[in-house]
Amino acid sequence: MYRRLARGRYLASEHTQGPWDPRTQHMGPVAALIAHELAQTAPRPGLEPSRLVADVFAPVPVAELEVTTDVVRDGKRVQCLSASVSSGGREYVRATAWRIRTEEMPPVGGAAPPAPPRSVEPDGSWLATDFGYGRAMEWRFVAGGPGETGPATAWGRLRVPLVEGEEPAPFERVAVLADSGNGISAALSFGTHVFVNVDLTISLFRAPAGEWVCMDAETVVGPSGRGLTRSTLYDESGEVGAATQTLFVAPR
Repeated sequence: MYRRLARGRYLASEHTQGPWDPRTQHMGPVAALIAHELAQTAPRPGLEPSRLVADVFAPVPVAELEVTTDVVRDGKRVQCLSASVSSGGREYVRATAWRIRTEEMPPVGGAAPPAPPRSVEPDGSWLATDFGYGRAMEWRFVAGGPGETGPATAWGRLRVPLVEGEEPAPFERVAVLADSGNGISAALSFGTHVFVNVDLTISLFRAPAGEWVCMDAETVVGPSGRGLTRSTLYDESGEVGAATQTLFVAPR
């Protein structure tokens, strides 16, 4: 999806293209790239990424990007980081992230995963679409499907590297999928409406494992042009967290 040019500088490929305009990126790759760059910012053993909040100021172009990061708060038990994504001197996304210390304790709660991905027939519908992100991911739908409206449950994994020559970390595998909730659980037709998210929040209560990530997503739309998507996130062992997206909704 990206080729590293220098520290903090990347060139986006066609695999980042979103569904609304081939010149702009899907936020999944952008969120994963932010997570990728944050992972290299003041890492400390015993602290794990637990939350990422990204505010989207404008559609991110398929172009050269600069990702800058900083440490906002550096505590013993928690650490707050910030990130900014810009291109051509314009800021497009601003994000904050939390790392929380790890400590051995018995888990409480957490749902079992949906049907495992290897038991679900591959769904090639999105591979035939005209946007690069849809083709760059492998999809397996447990419920719902591409082109359908209503709640949906789908497994997904990368078919191409996030960053050329580099292995994606577990949080990055979640982030690249988590922005797809409003797409797989569309409440309105892509042909008649736009429903673009202005933010993305990912919260994890444990570290995910494996290539596959599942999201059980539902979108609701209010009477005044706003919507909300809520997604429960899973790996093959069970629930790992949740994602939310606030949507701008309008007729085409």
